[in-house]
Amino acid sequence: MLSGNMAGPWWRHCQRWSTNCTSTSLFETLWQLNCRSVALSASSLGLTSWSSRPGNEGRPSSLPTETKWKSLNLTSPIIRHKSRLLDPKLQTCCCRTIHSDAKLKDPFTLAQKDLKSLYDDIRKELFVSKEELKYLCDYYFDGKGKAIRPMIVVLMARALNIHSNRSGDLLPGQRAIAMISEMIHTASLVHDDVIDGSDKRRGKRTINELWGERKAILAGDFILSAASMALARIGNITVVKVLSQVIEDLVRGEFMQLGSKENENERFKHYLEKTFKKTASLIANSCKAVSILVNSDPEVHEIAYQYGKNVGIAFQLVDDVLDFTSGANQLGKPAAADLKLGLATGPVLFACQQFPELHAMIMRRFSSKGDVDRAWQYVLQSDGVQQTNYLAQRYCQEAIRQISMLRPSAERDALIRLTEMVLTRDK
Repeated sequence: MLSGNMAGPWWRHCQRWSTNCTSTSLFETLWQLNCRSVALSASSLGLTSWSSRPGNEGRPSSLPTETKWKSLNLTSPIIRHKSRLLDPKLQTCCCRTIHSDAKLKDPFTLAQKDLKSLYDDIRKELFVSKEELKYLCDYYFDGKGKAIRPMIVVLMARALNIHSNRSGDLLPGQRAIAMISEMIHTASLVHDDVIDGSDKRRGKRTINELWGERKAILAGDFILSAASMALARIGNITVVKVLSQVIEDLVRGEFMQLGSKENENERFKHYLEKTFKKTASLIANSCKAVSILVNSDPEVHEIAYQYGKNVGIAFQLVDDVLDFTSGANQLGKPAAADLKLGLATGPVLFACQQFPELHAMIMRRFSSKGDVDRAWQYVLQSDGVQQTNYLAQRYCQEAIRQISMLRPSAERDALIRLTEMVLTRDK
């Protein structure tokens, strides 16, 4: 799924790209990439050319049909194009300004109506007579979360509905999937906090810290069971299958996180695959699930899945960067938490290129006295944080490439805008 041949040659390509393009906005770069594309045939996705519409002269008629990543296998199996932007021979970055017609909508504003009562409805799903269990289950569904996953699902559903010649309004099953995605995510957080022994989450004490590990595990299990019941009520066996994959991936990803790889290239591949399973699978498969409810075309399902996958991986890469660059107050959890848990994330793996001393620390999971502090200093002295950010940009570029194949709509544009928000967030 994801190539591990990244830590060497890709690192150098990324460094060269960053040297030439540091002052160029992501979206200027992406419009340049799009402008080099050839129009997709109408039969492939049922799209009409943007440039054939009044006022759209100079805008891309479609998205590129292949991006050949030299070291990262981020290409969709159904869409192939070679991009000059990502060619390792590229020495300069000539980017055009975004066309004035391109108005990228604010995702939170567009999704607000559909998310307004989301947490109230989730709490109804978790209704139980036993007061303590109910309080545990409601603890994180207080309406103060970012609701990133349901927001993506809602916007994707609306964009797909418009693409499929329907009104943009959500189908009941699509809204249910938005709820289910947040329930699965929250249940996984409860279980993660038990595994990691965390005492803080979202700026407050964790469930396991307040009520103990046993009750926390049971609360997470109950949230998952309620999500499964809501999933069954949708009544679509394919959707059930797709979202069931998420729970399997979460477990496999957690097991992957318990291990380390000796070989550096294998280590990076292991890290990215773990990142997909623990974070991106939920977003990818939730996006795919809402597409299944409105469109029978497997290529459209793949577009939704690929957008979710790439945004999800980028989101986690930025999260791994913030562990080094943001204070505990911003994150709502202790800084350097990953190092303390023995985890070598992107910034550490890139830093290992410049400081081979990190290799031994990674293999012993930063367990010796002083390892965490030394590793922290090595990362800050290296360009590991910078390179991880560039890698996140690559994934966001691929996410934009995918979503841009849907018909233009405010929701589709908001999903494009969201990729910039993922890259620039500070908590």
